[in-house]
Amino acid sequence: MRDDRVRLGDVLEAIERIEKYVGQGRDTFSADELVQTWVVHHLMIIGEACRALSAEFRAAHPEDVWAQAAGLRNVIVHQYFGIDLDIVWGVIERDIPDLKALVEQVLSTP
Repeated sequence: MRDDRVRLGDVLEAIERIEKYVGQGRDTFSADELVQTWVVHHLMIIGEACRALSAEFRAAHPEDVWAQAAGLRNVIVHQYFGIDLDIVWGVIERDIPDLKALVEQVLSTP
């Protein structure tokens, strides 16, 4: 079984991969189906990794972001053919930077 720090490493890696392709801006994101698919796939990885965090980790780090990320994965999986790209872009702009900062903070503590 993978431990929580490994799962957080997965989250951070997925965030960095998203950042790599959305740095060109929303117009490029909106126009490129391959980039959209890449981003959605990595958002699902983030959600799955957050969903799998242990109860002990969640108790020690009660931030709502873990449940929100896991919930995003469920929305994406269950609406895969009807994903709202405006919502995805909003997550990229609004939520991903905060999640990244939190994951980096947690990973920097022993």
